[in-house]
Amino acid sequence: MSATEDSDMHSFGPELPAMFDGMKLAAVATVLYIIVRCLNLKSSTAAPEITYQDTPLSRYLLKFCPLLTKEYIPPLLWGKSGHLQTVLYGKMGRVNTPTPCGVRKFLPMHDGATATFDLFEALRDHSTGDDITMVICPGIGNHSEKNYIRTFVDHSQRQGYRCAVLNHLGALPNMELTSPRMFTYGCTWEFAAMVSYIKQAFPQTLLVVVGFSLGGNIVCKFLGESCLNEDRVLCCISVCQGYSALRAQETFLQWDQCRRIYNFLLADKMKKLILSHRSSLLGMNSSNIGDADLNRLYAATSLMQIDDRVMRKFHGYSSLKEYYEKESCVHYIHKVTVPLLLLNSLDDPLIHQSLLAIPRTLAEKKPNVIFALTQHGGHLGFFEGAVLFPQPLTWMDKVIVEYTNTICHWVKNQAACQGNGYQDMQDMSTSQQSTGVTLSG
Repeated sequence: MSATEDSDMHSFGPELPAMFDGMKLAAVATVLYIIVRCLNLKSSTAAPEITYQDTPLSRYLLKFCPLLTKEYIPPLLWGKSGHLQTVLYGKMGRVNTPTPCGVRKFLPMHDGATATFDLFEALRDHSTGDDITMVICPGIGNHSEKNYIRTFVDHSQRQGYRCAVLNHLGALPNMELTSPRMFTYGCTWEFAAMVSYIKQAFPQTLLVVVGFSLGGNIVCKFLGESCLNEDRVLCCISVCQGYSALRAQETFLQWDQCRRIYNFLLADKMKKLILSHRSSLLGMNSSNIGDADLNRLYAATSLMQIDDRVMRKFHGYSSLKEYYEKESCVHYIHKVTVPLLLLNSLDDPLIHQSLLAIPRTLAEKKPNVIFALTQHGGHLGFFEGAVLFPQPLTWMDKVIVEYTNTICHWVKNQAACQGNGYQDMQDMSTSQQSTGVTLSG
């Protein structure tokens, strides 16, 4: 080796450690940047954006329901990520989940199906002294045994509410179908049967209607289908629904916010649920589903394919478009006249932001509607907590009960002051209309 080469190596050698240190720092900086971006740590917390009409009822609600106007603070390290909120809800449901004690009821339907719901009695008297029942419709493929439902029911019971929770047709494990159909995106038959049972079994009870995700679509469609369905209903709360399946189908195929991945995972869940009832669906003479339909199901990679190949055929829809048009609440929700709280999260990875124009426009035009949009919360997450570990009760659990309590006391106070019945108070609360208002936290 020449003296010149030896000299070059000695002069270059001291630079190597510094070069490697620089690469390490760059790698660490890159990882930290990715973590900050993925966890959305730079996003600020805020109060929900509230869209409403300025009426006596809305002013009363915003005064006595402070959770709607107060800053929602998710867990510091991961709570600002809509994906983590959604995944934790999907995998864990809730933490320290209680086990409320209820009674399962079976309701024969006109087509041979057997609807079921679980009934949970209140654990104390309601603060108004009235008998009030929450009629609850869970999300897609869910039932009363899901952790988020159990947590919400336990909280509601402790606030003086009886709870009735629909078990979606075909969703309960180890319960066979008695007719060749399952629950669908907007079929209200089973929910209507549960509500009818509650009204007959408890003639003095008033109703609070609650729907989560797909359940939100069902309950809003149910109330809008007939004014008779609003009889004895105090209010309705819908959480994290998409309002229009027809508009949502295109967004659910996009890779933005990983919706295509969520679509695939939900489709896989639905496939397993449908195929677990294969013998029941095929073994009845009145079935609209054939062996070829279920065989094609194996290749489905999206909810839209499953809806087209199987779900729409339960009710004889001729096309997927007709199925989505007829089963979406967007064509019925404007007919709802009882106080209606529509709650969504801006970072919900399942609900495209374009769909949020539907509830916002409705709240701007209808005096009975309040639309609350949080910055964070994901899909049915809304966890609260200090840094890492979430609390057993979520912001969603608390705001539903707080809103309901406020409505109950509004009705009670108005009736006491004016000597009117409940229906008169219901009419008065929605008759005074002013300009639309949007509050941003």
